[in-house]
Amino acid sequence: MTTLPTVDLERELLRAGKTCVIGLDEVGKGAWAGPLVIGAAVLTHEVIRSENAPELMGGARDSKQLSEVKREAMFDHIAATCRAWSIGAASHEECDRLGMNKAQKLATKRALEQLAGMVDLNTAAAVIDGKWDFVSPLVGHVVAQVKADASCLSVSAASVLAKVSRDRMMRDYSRDFQMWSFDTNKGYPCPKHRVALQGYGPSAIHRVSWAFMENYVPWLESVSSPITLPGLHAS
Repeated sequence: MTTLPTVDLERELLRAGKTCVIGLDEVGKGAWAGPLVIGAAVLTHEVIRSENAPELMGGARDSKQLSEVKREAMFDHIAATCRAWSIGAASHEECDRLGMNKAQKLATKRALEQLAGMVDLNTAAAVIDGKWDFVSPLVGHVVAQVKADASCLSVSAASVLAKVSRDRMMRDYSRDFQMWSFDTNKGYPCPKHRVALQGYGPSAIHRVSWAFMENYVPWLESVSSPITLPGLHAS
């Protein structure tokens, strides 16, 4: 049985004097194509005080524990129940040019800039999944916690918001780049994706500096010129 996330950490941080808690989570870091997306979610004090907080948030949990259908079904409820939420993205080109760490910080900056008019970032606390702090100094206090996406409700909400938003982006891209099956693989490696790379090369949204280029597209003379098939174009 899957354990639902709690609001224990949110309550602790608010008792310590933080004005709000921002859960942040990333999606798309391991993809071969498409953007890196950061989700940010701030729960209401009503939800944080409730003994049924996960239920009030529609059963939000780590997006990896949910099917695509379930994530889509709960997206609108989570978005509407949050006090505030936002999405920040770094494009495939920025992931190539900046490297993943800097691209993740850029996407985070963009997500937090959207929240700045709704919450005070200086007196807030941010909770992130993992050990690497990709948020400081944008938020006054940062808590890095392993598996926070599964244990902290704010991060779980951010996880679902980020995953669904990026999935929708990749489904949109799949209309223009049909050969790479982005509607199903969302830019991540899978047999169909590998075969498409070997047959057609990279699309215009592939991260061409990634190691997969050498492994699956060895016949390309230059990896700096992604292939766009006739009649297909970037949206």
